[in-house]
Amino acid sequence: VVKKMDLLDPGPCNQVKEQEPGTNAQILEFATSRYDVNFPMFEKIEVNGAGACELYGFLKSRKAGPRGSDIAWNFTKFLIDGDGEVLARYEPRTTPEDIAKDLSNHGL
Repeated sequence: VVKKMDLLDPGPCNQVKEQEPGTNAQILEFATSRYDVNFPMFEKIEVNGAGACELYGFLKSRKAGPRGSDIAWNFTKFLIDGDGEVLARYEPRTTPEDIAKDLSNHGL
């Protein structure tokens, strides 16, 4: 059984090592011209602190990382099922192979 899955980039953030200092337009141009990004990208957001967007507030409240709930780096990922349940959280150095194992473990 193959289930439909989407890749979602919740948005660039400059809170982590100031890696996204540009405007939304500059970030999109860089991502598409340098990395051939072809999935929808959201506008720049905050992921930690009082100004964190609601999506990250929800995700972090469901799955904490090794340093608590804060996002350590831009490449933190979350596995969410079709009902919106947060199944897993992956820190930046998690390999695609490790995530693939979890997909099959969750029947995805």
